Amino acid sequence: MDKKRIIIVGPAYPYRGGIADFNERLAREFQREGHEVMTYTFTLQYPDFLFPGTTQYSTSAAPEDLHIVRKVNSVNPLNWLKVGREIRRQRPDMVMIRFWLPFLAPCLGTIARVIRRDKRIRVVGLLDNVIPHEHRIGDRVFARYMIRSLDGYVAMSESVLKDARSFDETLPYGLTPHPLYDNFGAKVSREEAIRELGLDADTRYILFFGLIRDYKGLDLLLRAFADERLRGKRVKLIVAGEFYSNAEMYERLESELALAEHIVWYKEFVPADKVRYFFAAADLVAQPYKTATQSGITQIAYHFERPMLVTNVGGLAEIVPHGKVGYVVEPDAKDIAEALVDFVDNHTEADFCEGILEEKAKYAWSNMTQALYDVADNSKH
Repeated sequence: MDKKRIIIVGPAYPYRGGIADFNERLAREFQREGHEVMTYTFTLQYPDFLFPGTTQYSTSAAPEDLHIVRKVNSVNPLNWLKVGREIRRQRPDMVMIRFWLPFLAPCLGTIARVIRRDKRIRVVGLLDNVIPHEHRIGDRVFARYMIRSLDGYVAMSESVLKDARSFDETLPYGLTPHPLYDNFGAKVSREEAIRELGLDADTRYILFFGLIRDYKGLDLLLRAFADERLRGKRVKLIVAGEFYSNAEMYERLESELALAEHIVWYKEFVPADKVRYFFAAADLVAQPYKTATQSGITQIAYHFERPMLVTNVGGLAEIVPHGKVGYVVEPDAKDIAEALVDFVDNHTEADFCEGILEEKAKYAWSNMTQALYDVADNSKH
């Protein structure tokens, strides 16, 4: 393939979180394939009153192997025009814009439209969500503006693709699952992880990992964990992640269900260099989501070869074959409890190892880059 000039627009260092991690990993894949890559990230991503966490910023050192510039202000229309013109002047072969939240559609969609005034540049969207899990007035209007600003797009689940196609059925598109999150370091032994986290080596652990939002169903998991059949087992739930919703509701539920001795809380954002310890300590990774599109947590679990429990919502069941790499259940506390009991009584992670190794081979980063190239090549102004 001829060397291309590629620009990514979306979160990257100094911003933290899964989307920033993804964009940086994608940039490295483009570079590995021989292309020149530059990432435009934000000077202001979310105004503070819209951000539910403690900080938007990473505490890690800046990546030295990536070209990242901070230029984009999400709430300043003059900035959108300026950034769009600046990118257009560079005449990249492809611009990949990451879209995950309708709030950002005016900003990102306007940048895309300004860039596309040069008919030679292809602007391709990579869609995490089109209609978000937590609905707000104006979501559909903003999402339509974004989709119609693009030359084409790649979705990572059937549900996101369906939402995008509802706004425009003429654009070229690709569908490819979220690649493996293989940028959190090599696997470590369970023994090392247990020591690092100060856990009990004789206890089995179910892991709920990531930012805590109501749609992710932690309340369902807590209710499932209260099942009497689990009370006498040496099994505990690890909840590792920062609260982006009302923590008091979950603390109250823990008290009502008498779960204090059965839960290990890490109520803070887990930095990238600590992620591997949580997954190495876990016997099973639980994603009891009430709604979903796709999830980066699934791809971290695949990378660290952990069996999973997911609910049958959005695109989760598309990439977690039931009985092969874990469990697919309905988003119901009783169904979740049945799967947990079955796992604790009848299985270890080794029982799912062969299936995990087979499935994880499908999620190469080269599949994602190829999907983006294909959409760019098939698009027309």
